[in-house]
Parts: sequence; C-alpha cells; structure tokens
Amino acid sequence: MGITVSGRKMNISESLRQYAEEKIGNSLKILDFEPAGTEVILYKEKNPSNPLPAVCEVTVFVKGSIVRVEESEEEMYAAIDVAAAKVMRQLRKYKTRIFDKKARQAATAELKNTESELDLDALMDELADDEIVRVKEIEFTPMTEEEALAQIDLIGHDFFVYTDRDTNLVCVLYRRDNGGYGMLKQKED
Repeated sequence: MGITVSGRKMNISESLRQYAEEKIGNSLKILDFEPAGTEVILYKEKNPSNPLPAVCEVTVFVKGSIVRVEESEEEMYAAIDVAAAKVMRQLRKYKTRIFDKKARQAATAELKNTESELDLDALMDELADDEIVRVKEIEFTPMTEEEALAQIDLIGHDFFVYTDRDTNLVCVLYRRDNGGYGMLKQKED
C-alpha cells in the first residue's frame, strides 16, 4: 500500500506531495516488509504567535501497531524532514522491541491490527467547549504490560487502553507528569 499525502485546510502542490512521499518512503525502508498503510497530513497553524506553524503528521500502520509522529517547523519542507527522521527512529524502536522480543520468546499469538486507535491530538484539535465532537470505536487487543508500554511509546500518546492478556480485564497505561508510567486496572469482581 502506498503513502497517502493530504492537506488539512490547505492545497498540497505536486512538488510538496512528491517530496513528502520520497522522504517518508525512504524512512519506511528500514522495515523488512510493506506497512499496511501510511498517512501524511500537512497543515499550517493559523495562530500568528506560533513560531513553528508548519505541521507534518505521519501515521504508519504496521503489523498490530501504529507508529505516529507529529512535527512542527517554520517551513513545511523542514517539518517533513524532521518527521521523516523521527519516523525512522520510531520504526527502528518498533523493530527492536517487537521483532526481537518475538524472536526471543517465540510468541505464538500475533497482534491484531489496531487501526482504530484513539488519536488524541486530533480529538483535542476538534474539541470545542465541553461537547463530544468525535466518537471512535476501538478494539481492545489482548496484550501484556510490556507490549502496552511499547505501544504507548510508538503512538506517542499520554495514555493507552488495552485488555490484559492474562486477566482479560481492561487496563489504562498513562504517563505520569513526574516521569514513569501509571496503570489503572479494572477491579475484579
């Protein structure tokens, strides 16, 4: 599957599209397989006091995981360059954490595709006052705490919801302000 480049409230020139496809495509070469999909969203922030208005969001759907990067720079081409470098680092981290772990433990269960993962940054952009403006359905994939820690790093969100593989209970993993992670577990009856 190819790379989808789109603009949010802006037109994308053909040269900018080709540049984004080339840069992000080069970053994806670190994988030994073709990802299920790659989305690049480009937009400019309207706030005049923002020194870095050009934003590049990249979402890569790989086997059972989502790698997401958002970078802001003064110019769109620079934002694409920085996002491509960060995607490469995240994919390298994905390969070492997921594939090496599977090779060591010879895991039998393959992670399910979680394409409908919560996209908190997009929700916060769309949120107006105290009304629900977007609802997404997600699939709670059974996984271990270690796999959930890998997912929260790959996605780059402040929390991650999953079903514990051993207890079959819903858990929420979150980043603490003073460092480290916290966990909310469903109370067993």
